[in-house]
Amino acid sequence: MSSTSLDEGNSSEQLRHNGALEYRALHTGAVAGLVLGIASVFTLAIATSGIEACLMVCPIPLIAMFLCLRAWLQIRQHSDQYTGRPLAIAGFVLATFFLVTGVGYGSYVYATEVPEGYTRITFGKMKPNEIEERGRKLIPDDIAALQGQKVFIKGYIRPDSLAIRKNAKNFLLVRDNNQCCFGDFSKVKYYDQIQVDLQGSLTVDYSTGIFRIGGTLQLHPENLLRGPGTPVFSLVADHAK
Repeated sequence: MSSTSLDEGNSSEQLRHNGALEYRALHTGAVAGLVLGIASVFTLAIATSGIEACLMVCPIPLIAMFLCLRAWLQIRQHSDQYTGRPLAIAGFVLATFFLVTGVGYGSYVYATEVPEGYTRITFGKMKPNEIEERGRKLIPDDIAALQGQKVFIKGYIRPDSLAIRKNAKNFLLVRDNNQCCFGDFSKVKYYDQIQVDLQGSLTVDYSTGIFRIGGTLQLHPENLLRGPGTPVFSLVADHAK
């Protein structure tokens, strides 16, 4: 065999050997972080519902940031084994951007959604604490003090409380739209619902989204023993979005 053939064989073997040494695996953490970084857009998209909804999905960008940062550090420390640094950086930047803008916009919505002259209440505030329940004070003092005053509350329309789906004027606003408040009526607590009666020409069209309602709060303690089908709280509403 000629020396030329031997040299060519050695060169091919050396190239294959070098190629094996230069192979680096794509870091799975960088890929996962990038995917979650893209999914973090939901943090901004849901911010229109307010800061509460935004905070519920904040774990997505936070996990993305953690995965990307860890992947970037491992790639830096073991550059001969891993690749994917641009993916980790891109995922971290996306997650950070959507987290900051989402929380910022959600906070802005929360700060500006209550009309002037209205007091914000929540379904959580309508629920008595353990001490009040033991004392049979089933309507908290803070809520009782708002009788006849203008309040603002957010919630979901219970679909079976509507006579019509378009231009509705009367419906039951409930705490959430899962099985708790959309299922069996006997399982719905009195403090998880409020009857809404829209005034004047004000109407709403049913949707599964969140509604922002403002109006005069009325309390009906006489209905406490009549079951969940008879609301204890009602709202004579002049504001609906």
